[in-house]
Amino acid sequence: MIELDQLLTLMTRLRDPLNGCPWDREQTYATIVPHTIEEAYEVADAIAREDWAELRAELGDLLFQVVFYAEIAREEGRFDFADVAGGIVEKMTRRHPHVFGDERYADAAEQTAAWERIKSAEKAGELESAASALDGIPLALPALSRAVKLQKKAARVGFDWSTVEPVLAKIEEEIAEIRHELVGDAPPERLADELGDVLFAVANLARHLKLDPEAALRGTNAKFERRFRQIEAWLTEDGRTPEEATLVEMDTLWEQAKREEVYATGKA
Repeated sequence: MIELDQLLTLMTRLRDPLNGCPWDREQTYATIVPHTIEEAYEVADAIAREDWAELRAELGDLLFQVVFYAEIAREEGRFDFADVAGGIVEKMTRRHPHVFGDERYADAAEQTAAWERIKSAEKAGELESAASALDGIPLALPALSRAVKLQKKAARVGFDWSTVEPVLAKIEEEIAEIRHELVGDAPPERLADELGDVLFAVANLARHLKLDPEAALRGTNAKFERRFRQIEAWLTEDGRTPEEATLVEMDTLWEQAKREEVYATGKA
């Protein structure tokens, strides 16, 4: 593909020791990581907003991050972009024996289970010592996403509830523990510990409901932002700012914004 060759050539030029870009030349694997994470979130944001032109641009930015890492590795004699691309082709071929081989699965659930078995076998082959069921989950993941992955891995070895009711009971139990700590005037670190337990239990509920807690929270964040901006707009029309309004007034406007949004979209 001509465009990909052009991108790889561009990256080599940017990193050229003599005539390249000073900023690009001084970057390392570690310094690029924050940019990679940011670009991944911008991809997710474009998808959430269904902005397809923006998505194309953000995917380009994310691809540039991959090329950046591969170029540093090439300079160090570790691997290059072709090795990265070839590796993912080989892995995806191996993990889809029902597409590229003779395996057959009854449904998506059976195929997902097979995927995890293949993945686990791969990981076991990479490790000399006995591996934990929780191995392989990146520490840098968002905390809610990592909680779900930890729970999924534990569930595969039987450490899980079979229904949602005990999960709901656990959330109520953890909230009760926070109430208890508040009554006892607990220190911040104790409250943080209990709050973490609540969030972990809520992530577990999302998993049992087959929902992504990060996506659910992003949706609620967007909803809050829309409604609060509407409150600000109405107050501006009245010649006031939120600081000049009472909580009761803003709460009334919030309910109005909610009613109008529900009427317009049918969603609460």
